[in-house]
Amino acid sequence: MHREIKGYKIRPIMKSDDPLIAAIIRTNLEKFHLNIPGTVYFDPELDHLSAFYHAEPEKREYFIVVDDREQVIGGVGIAEFGGFDCCAELQKIYLTDAAKGKGLGKYLLQLAEDFARNIGYQRLYLETHTNLETAIHMYENHGFCQIEKPKAVLHHTMNRFYIKELV
Repeated sequence: MHREIKGYKIRPIMKSDDPLIAAIIRTNLEKFHLNIPGTVYFDPELDHLSAFYHAEPEKREYFIVVDDREQVIGGVGIAEFGGFDCCAELQKIYLTDAAKGKGLGKYLLQLAEDFARNIGYQRLYLETHTNLETAIHMYENHGFCQIEKPKAVLHHTMNRFYIKELV
């Protein structure tokens, strides 16, 4: 499944994308002073995202965005979340600085939401941090409602939690 938007291609993650998307995620976290324990920055799976998402494709997907030179410029993931019934988690939605401000984040968010809905999830959860103000604004404008911290949270440094009903 390949999609195009505004000259950018979106496709499922491949193993060769792993170091590239990990670097984009870490660079973003460093920029916002979130290269600290309790964030995805230190997750061992971050360097092997394709293996995680390909392990259960009926429940998970990670979409990669590439530019017209086939350079990886960002991505977004969806995976099951056990904190709520029939719930998926929006994961690792990050873009390079050069790719920001072009509507790609909103498109990726919608793509992830559509994927989650199409495979039967009824709600979409996400966790973020107050340092990520632009992302929070996008989530709230897209219908996510802030909730109390769920017990199933893995990244204890995150301090903002959201959910959106998909049905």
